[in-house]
Amino acid sequence: MSRPQDRARATVPAPRSSSPRPAPDSDVTLGQGARITAYVLLTVAGVAVGLAGCFVQALWFPGGLLLALGAAFALFHGGRTLTGTRLGAALPAVGWFAMLLLANTQRPEGDFLLAANTGSYVFLLGGMALAVICATLPSRAAMRAVRDAVGR
Repeated sequence: MSRPQDRARATVPAPRSSSPRPAPDSDVTLGQGARITAYVLLTVAGVAVGLAGCFVQALWFPGGLLLALGAAFALFHGGRTLTGTRLGAALPAVGWFAMLLLANTQRPEGDFLLAANTGSYVFLLGGMALAVICATLPSRAAMRAVRDAVGR
């Protein structure tokens, strides 16, 4: 009788696929000058997205609100991903929120850019929630460290 240890193990060839292999996780490293420039541009982009969101969310209510919140999320998460720091998500959020505060102040004519209705409140509170979510997401390095610690 043969024992199981004596039998040769069967090898199965790897499946062939025409799809490309996923690229390894690579963190983007920016120099100090590039990082400061990115912070300034992200803050200015936050102001622009906030101003555009004031108009878009009121103009096309259900779809415009989703579009404005999607743009804010893309900016906050993109800033976090680009710089690799929480400040990369926080600075566009500060510019976005500063623009919304300016849009909510009364002008001499008595007008507001941000009306007191449900859509405006959802835009304001939803955007703040998205900013907090993006700013507190763990970094790729932290996720890798957790994955390696669990894998041991």
